[in-house]
Amino acid sequence: MRLALLLLGALVLAFVAAPLFIVVPMSFSTAVSLEFPPPGWWTGYYSAYFNDARWTTPTLNSLGIALAVSVLTVLLVTPATFALVRHRFAGKGVVNLLLMLPLAVPHIVMAIGYYAFLADVRLLQTFPGIILAHTALSVPMAFLVLSANLKGFDRTLERAALSLGASPAATFRHVTLPVLWPGFAAAALFAFVQSFDETVVALFISGRDTETLPRRMFDSIRTQADPVIAVVSTLLFLAVAALVIVPVLWRALSRRRSEARP
Repeated sequence: MRLALLLLGALVLAFVAAPLFIVVPMSFSTAVSLEFPPPGWWTGYYSAYFNDARWTTPTLNSLGIALAVSVLTVLLVTPATFALVRHRFAGKGVVNLLLMLPLAVPHIVMAIGYYAFLADVRLLQTFPGIILAHTALSVPMAFLVLSANLKGFDRTLERAALSLGASPAATFRHVTLPVLWPGFAAAALFAFVQSFDETVVALFISGRDTETLPRRMFDSIRTQADPVIAVVSTLLFLAVAALVIVPVLWRALSRRRSEARP
């Protein structure tokens, strides 16, 4: 029984990881199109990616948009989370439902709505329009992360600070924020990844001057299956792996240092 479970787990792991074992080798291929296994090995497509404005410009666009979305999402979600978690008011259930709605509605439906709305306010194919649309899509996940973090917060720390004469603003800055910063960071990270990876809405509302990297990848594989797509996929995989592994290593190193202290 145990051997069967191990084999089943290995098969599931192999199925999940299979795309990575295919994409990474293809990024070093000499083939003129996506081909596996590679007929030869070279790094020319990496050079092509970093020296081609058709790829670097959408990459910079996506990074700038995702960074703006993460900041705007945290600024909008923070007061909403504190209000919904700590206070009771009429219509609280409706507000909670509206915040979570983008998570349940298909992106294609949201894209059509954003297209019509942004066209009316003349923000279609503009960076502010894309940032607003991606922020709306990022709000549910950021709210879930931050509300879970806030529900586990010990409010006696805030009461102690207030009883000692600290103002509410000083209490938030010196007590609440330092304790909850992992939640804020996780919410910002989810918003960043959500925006950077978003394709469906970008296909509808972005233009030539505001092209994002996922849209560029979609257009490229639809027309010519450029192997540079494998390079971009490999770099994105490495970036995500670094975002996941580095914090884990940092916490493990910090824990070891604290345990080593006398």
